[in-house]
Amino acid sequence: MWNIPNQLTLLRIGMIPVFVILYYLPWGWSHFASAAIFGLAALTDWVDGYLARKMGLETPFGAFLDPVADKLIVVVALIMLLEVHSTIWFALPTLVIIGREIVISALREWMAERGLREEVAVSMVGKVKTWVQMAAIVFLLLAGKDSGGFAVIGYLGLYASASLALWSMFVYLKQAWPEMRGSLNSESD
Repeated sequence: MWNIPNQLTLLRIGMIPVFVILYYLPWGWSHFASAAIFGLAALTDWVDGYLARKMGLETPFGAFLDPVADKLIVVVALIMLLEVHSTIWFALPTLVIIGREIVISALREWMAERGLREEVAVSMVGKVKTWVQMAAIVFLLLAGKDSGGFAVIGYLGLYASASLALWSMFVYLKQAWPEMRGSLNSESD
């Protein structure tokens, strides 16, 4: 349970308070520091997954904790960024991303109860969505309160991520639909 990939995942969770503190420090470089911490956390997501697969260190604990760590740091970052970018144009993709995470987490739990967790396993679209949203967040953190180039790239990435979030959600729901339809039919009998 305490192998290197799981330790990296725990480190990513431990970086969240550091990230938040750095973000809110009243220093001119705090947005760069928070972007660096977030970027490092995103990198540990890739490294822990790579090591777990390459070294055969995949564990049930890691399979549970890794997506939790990703969702925690992304949701925390989006909520903090919403304070700076308090417009409908930032709120909409943020709501899509967070809402999708809630729906997919519930769907996976429901499917796991039926022994069908693999039917909604992480897809390549889901992985790309995660990396696009993490990159977008890094650019938005780097931008700080500026609306220049980093912010534009961040916004474009955020909208791309929200689009991928919707797409992957529909893919997962489509995969689960036969089971959902069967459950609806058995409840109506």
